[in-house]
Amino acid sequence: MFFVDTLEFEGLGNRSYLAGGRRAAVVVDPPRDVDQVIATAARRGVRIAYVAETHLHNDYVTGGLELARLTGARYLVPVGARVSFPRTLVADGDVSEVDEYLVLRAIATPGHTPHHTSYVLEEEGSPVAAFTGGSLLIGSVGRPDLVDPRLTEQLARAQHASVHRLAATLDDEVPVLPTHGFGSFCSSSQAEGDASTIGQERAGNDAFTLDVDDFVKRVLAGLENVPAYYTHMGPANAAGPGPVDLAPPEPADAAQIAERLAAGEWVVDLRSRVAFADGHVAGSFNFEGTGKLAIYLAWLIPWGKPVTLLGDTPGQIAEAQRELTRVGIDRPAAAATGDPAAWVRQGERLAFFPRAGFADLAAAHKRGEDVVVLDVRRDSERANGFIEGSVHIPLHELHGRVGDVPDGTVWVHCAGGMRAAIAASLLDAAGRQVVAIDDSFEAAADAGLSLTRS
Repeated sequence: MFFVDTLEFEGLGNRSYLAGGRRAAVVVDPPRDVDQVIATAARRGVRIAYVAETHLHNDYVTGGLELARLTGARYLVPVGARVSFPRTLVADGDVSEVDEYLVLRAIATPGHTPHHTSYVLEEEGSPVAAFTGGSLLIGSVGRPDLVDPRLTEQLARAQHASVHRLAATLDDEVPVLPTHGFGSFCSSSQAEGDASTIGQERAGNDAFTLDVDDFVKRVLAGLENVPAYYTHMGPANAAGPGPVDLAPPEPADAAQIAERLAAGEWVVDLRSRVAFADGHVAGSFNFEGTGKLAIYLAWLIPWGKPVTLLGDTPGQIAEAQRELTRVGIDRPAAAATGDPAAWVRQGERLAFFPRAGFADLAAAHKRGEDVVVLDVRRDSERANGFIEGSVHIPLHELHGRVGDVPDGTVWVHCAGGMRAAIAASLLDAAGRQVVAIDDSFEAAADAGLSLTRS
């Protein structure tokens, strides 16, 4: 009897899998912090016999090489992936015996990358699960533009062919178990749903319901901005990532925090956006630990810039540190927890700024106040409607474009509040007067604000 355990990483929108039988198992697309994978296998009482990569990842640093080293597992890497470490090359059709009556079959599925490979778990010759990596996702497919812009259309066409090949190979009831697609920017479009099968995808996924030309047009038209840190993930994975150090960072007192800020380092406050707005270290940035911390911090921070973490508890720091290792931010320079009043030097005060809703913005307009409305949503979001007269600078561009924000008090919004809080902290650190709109964008029209479309 086989099993499949799913390891979810909500911050990155990814999943990894442990699958096997009574004695042995395979890990597909493991995270950088492999201790939890090992613990899951230990609870199952199985040996990790194989570690399998579907592709050279562009959105996170893999733990595959380290996991194989620690467990003695064979490290399966697609034959076309150019890496600089020993591995077991996997080509289309290769079969690896995982456990009694249980094998893993490789199926070449180029598209997300030229070498992308899916794996089908077979029990007594019958497919029971398809690990589709960045190929066939739930309601979508992996984006084809992360390897080389010149290959994007070619890979999109290959992606269409690959998912059709999977469907032709597998029965409708076989579960589809992708790595990406749960909020990951490796997905070519935002997908809905938490579980799926080949049959469900055949019925509703554009890759099956559209012909190849229409599919390619839709995929290319829907591609979002690529997070800046992706540039560093592929090379790190190709070189062979080493182990992570999750020991607590060096503690920082108020003087050290001030010194790091003065040196141009980043001080990141992990507390809720409500707590941050009410009182924070001037010059610090607010990336909520419960939000997409790794994605947005890694996207915005100048790569290699030292980061000091501030949080409510040591546990919050530890969780953030773990998440950041997954995107190659390996060691915080320092950390501090507890009462924020202790994070500033004696005689200094915490900074703060107001929070508001769209109804408050509408009221400010009615009073005739001269306000700047800053929309930090992505282009695709703004295309569906925006507040008339608002300025648009996507969050990932704001740190380098603060000077483009017009003079005046800035009311900043996104779709729900998290990104607006990040943006407000960036503006506040730059000395701007800011109001963070902590509200759903759907409330803007209800508040009487004029919306328009470009």
